[in-house]
Amino acid sequence: MWNTLVGMMKDAYTAGLGEGAVPGPLMMPLVRGELVGLIWVRPLHVGQDALAGIAELANIAAAAGADEVVLAWETHDVATACQLPVVGPAPCLNMVLATREGHVLHQFPYTEQLLSRSAEGWASVAPDWRPAPAPQPGGELVPPIQAAVNFSFTPVELNHPDPFGVTVVLMEEDGYRISLTEAFAR
Repeated sequence: MWNTLVGMMKDAYTAGLGEGAVPGPLMMPLVRGELVGLIWVRPLHVGQDALAGIAELANIAAAAGADEVVLAWETHDVATACQLPVVGPAPCLNMVLATREGHVLHQFPYTEQLLSRSAEGWASVAPDWRPAPAPQPGGELVPPIQAAVNFSFTPVELNHPDPFGVTVVLMEEDGYRISLTEAFAR
């Protein structure tokens, strides 16, 4: 499953960068080894809103009772949005695999190869994937990612017959893009 998720994220980054945009932070919760779905961060404003918006990705995982989560983000993208210093290789696709017991940080650095530039100055690039450093058990996570990991395993206490379904609806209303797998679709 891990290799499939890594391949999927690398493909998404290749497509996104080719269109001139880095994909935003994404969470993939798993319950008993089954992927719940993909949750992309809502549109963010720089600063506190970005910190909160990324941390809130955890709501779906918590509502689903996830026992594992995978988060993916780009180093510069999150640092810029959250007004944080750049930590680690950049540019870099970061992925963390987390459980209640801990997490392992995986980093996939790349260089950008210019494909084209529009008249407005937008660049279309292709990632040239560099050798990945060894996975880092307990590796340092930027604050909003660490918060998302922590909150993913905090039980949701909603007085509702379907806490998962209502969480999905509320998050979609807030602008999160959610694609549930068939097993978890409403």
